[in-house]
Amino acid sequence: MKIREIADAIEQYAPLRLQEEWDNAGIQVGDPEADITGVLLCTDATEAVVAEAVSRGFNLVIAHHPLIFRGLKKIMGRTPVERTVAMAIKHDVTIYSAHTNMDSAWQGVSFRMADKIGMTGLQFLDGNQVDPYGENGSTTAGCGVIGDIAPTPAIDVIKRVKEAFEVGAVRYCGDTTRIVTRVALCGGAGGFLLDKAVELGAQLYVTADMRYHDFLDNHQRIVVADIGHYESEHFTKEIFLEIIQKKNPTFAVDFAKNEANQVKYL
Repeated sequence: MKIREIADAIEQYAPLRLQEEWDNAGIQVGDPEADITGVLLCTDATEAVVAEAVSRGFNLVIAHHPLIFRGLKKIMGRTPVERTVAMAIKHDVTIYSAHTNMDSAWQGVSFRMADKIGMTGLQFLDGNQVDPYGENGSTTAGCGVIGDIAPTPAIDVIKRVKEAFEVGAVRYCGDTTRIVTRVALCGGAGGFLLDKAVELGAQLYVTADMRYHDFLDNHQRIVVADIGHYESEHFTKEIFLEIIQKKNPTFAVDFAKNEANQVKYL
């Protein structure tokens, strides 16, 4: 199977046209016409992940976050990105990313978050509620997810999220004794959707990278929980796995064992 075939399958699920204009999803390094020897899945394509791919004889790394965000003018091994690109080129490893296109796709990142805590009745938090795989293949982007949950004190939902997403520490604000029946979620930095979550009746909003004043200005309106950027998105690897296994159930594909969240908690 060619690398291009896997890329096409991912882009059928999360078309590149859904990505933000500042993003750089798609093939970062490598040859789309190369035959695949194995696929390693990760959140970030780091030096350690590419080295693992090389050691295991895998020539395709699929990551959520792009390795290359900004143009590289030199590749001299002076930065982690330069070293990772050089290693990939040297060992014929292709690196592919599905970032904001996967964030915005129907059943994308935030939908997977919702599945992990048993939410139902899901819809985009901000977007057109149309199935992008429906008639005429129309694709509509959305951001975040909102849905229902069995009546539960907010603090217990936060604890459930902390365990499910393997979070070292949760930053939160608001009245955590209030009963929650409607939850909004957004993988990654989701502060821009906070007002939308309130508008649509969410009592709890779970996301990452919240600023101090996001907490301060909203603690009386809604419970806000910041679980960390990596933590909110690391299950995106499962989406990649399902897409690949549907394409070829016997293909050599695995989660990277040398991947780790670089943000630590003391």
